[in-house]
Amino acid sequence: MDFRWSIIQGYAPLFAKGVLMTLQVSLISILIGTVIGLLVGMLRLAEVQHGPWKWPLKSMRWLAGFYVAFFRGTPLFVQIMLIHFAVMPVLVQQEHGLLITGELARTIKQDYGAFLSGTVALSLNAGAYISEIFRAGIQSIERGQSYAAASLGMNYGLTMRYVVLPQAFRRMLPPLGNEAITLLKDSSLVSAIGLAELAYAARTVAGTYARYWEPYITISVLYFSMTICLALVVARLESKYSAPHRR
Repeated sequence: MDFRWSIIQGYAPLFAKGVLMTLQVSLISILIGTVIGLLVGMLRLAEVQHGPWKWPLKSMRWLAGFYVAFFRGTPLFVQIMLIHFAVMPVLVQQEHGLLITGELARTIKQDYGAFLSGTVALSLNAGAYISEIFRAGIQSIERGQSYAAASLGMNYGLTMRYVVLPQAFRRMLPPLGNEAITLLKDSSLVSAIGLAELAYAARTVAGTYARYWEPYITISVLYFSMTICLALVVARLESKYSAPHRR
């Protein structure tokens, strides 16, 4: 196989920008997805037996369940297309945008349109999966601990913050790490809407030279390196926060 290093060297700045964009999109999506996942996971577990909040809470739980089912039951590629070409033009439009209009909407669409759409799609997709991780982690904590905290005068928020979530977090670290690695790899799909990340760089080089070994082996090595580094960080966190008797 004639592997031409000169092609990679000539496009090294493009690959470097692709790595930065991939990390940027992935990190922001993981952070936002974690916040969404925590809120949705806790909402799906919340219960009110009586009072004025009973039916509003049931409605919100139904919406949360539909959100999780939709983003887990449809391909991420379709979600990215739907958000970029259908949802964003409705929300951000120069003349009739529901959220942003005017010159600001034009600037956002022109300069940050693909980045915004890609980040939103990845965050919502990650939030759906992470909410199930949070839900399973919280449910794995024995109810007796919540009752004990209530007997000490702690309300629901304090019980979750100081009793349930710290323990559940240790059990959630492995699946959260897997979700972060999956999201990092899936970020390559946003190249379909024109975001200049790693897969976009490889496609550009392949289109210019009509050669596929060099660009796609290069980004394979780069993705592999990033996922290995992320896996090491997760393993380090697992070791740091694991229960004392399991060390």
